[in-house]
Amino acid sequence: MAQQAYATETDNGDPGPERREARFRRLFVRLAGRLSAGWRGDPRIWRRGLVVAALALLLALVMLVHARIPNRFGNLGSLTETFLPWLGVLVPLLLLLAFVRRSATALIALVLPAAVWLNLFGGLIGDKTGGGGDLTVATHNVNADNADPSGTAHDVAASGADVVALEELTESAAPVYEKALAATYRYHSVQGTVGLWSKYPLSGVAAVDIKLGWVRAMRATVTTPEGPVGFYVAHLPSVRVKLQAGFTARQRDKSADALGEAIAADPLSNKILLGDLNGTMNDRSLNAVTSQMRSAQGAAGSGFGFTWPASFPMARIDQIMVTGVEPVTSWTLPRTSSDHLPVAARVKVTTP
Repeated sequence: MAQQAYATETDNGDPGPERREARFRRLFVRLAGRLSAGWRGDPRIWRRGLVVAALALLLALVMLVHARIPNRFGNLGSLTETFLPWLGVLVPLLLLLAFVRRSATALIALVLPAAVWLNLFGGLIGDKTGGGGDLTVATHNVNADNADPSGTAHDVAASGADVVALEELTESAAPVYEKALAATYRYHSVQGTVGLWSKYPLSGVAAVDIKLGWVRAMRATVTTPEGPVGFYVAHLPSVRVKLQAGFTARQRDKSADALGEAIAADPLSNKILLGDLNGTMNDRSLNAVTSQMRSAQGAAGSGFGFTWPASFPMARIDQIMVTGVEPVTSWTLPRTSSDHLPVAARVKVTTP
């Protein structure tokens, strides 16, 4: 017995993983036993908590049919899809209520929303980051009211990205970013309120019309050592949640459709979209873009990678999306003076 105990403990005297697992298992069995003893013989465990059970089924239904929630009334469907992952927070809350109510019916009903949430977002919980790749890209909405544009530029450049996209550039701040990034990035172009900085040559630079009347999107070909890649930088219109109008996103949706058309018409097979899309990958209104490109975070990230607001990120509206190239890792960068978090990804460029 002494030898066995010694084999399962670490050098500093802490229990080894096998003993910790056994302790947790015994604790769980003991807790379950106490609960079952308290509930055993109580016929009301099936009649109590019917409201909690109904709420659990309603939660599961919302997550299951979120794509069918209509946008006719205040874009309710898009609003739900923007914050869809957060519906999972309701599961432990309902679980607590089920225990308080001592309801077996509610506990069984909660299996359904838990399973639906895991089916939708369980893949984002694990770490899918890998090694390798030959091109690092980053994007950041720097905020028009940024009080430290020079510091923000240096923070983004410190990521080691080969190509950087910035959004929400003002006429007065753009020269500051250009000066701060000049030593790291030899090539750059600013179109309207968006810009692209690159260590590799740019060609075919042009504004992209996303139906706004002013420039908030651009395209350029970056000649990487592995071959040309078409880069798009976009800042789609903001959305607002208003009491009477709901989720106002009509202009954003119109711009997303125009951006999707431009990307689809691009003859290059390797394309990367960087920018603030003011929407998540779950939002059906971005289908013109998301149907033809995939998220670097979803393919090679770790966790949800929320980017906005920077003080307490609740949604990932800043995106790195690709087609043709292969994401190998994706991550959020440390907070800057902006209200958004910058994001980066490393990709493998394949020659067509």
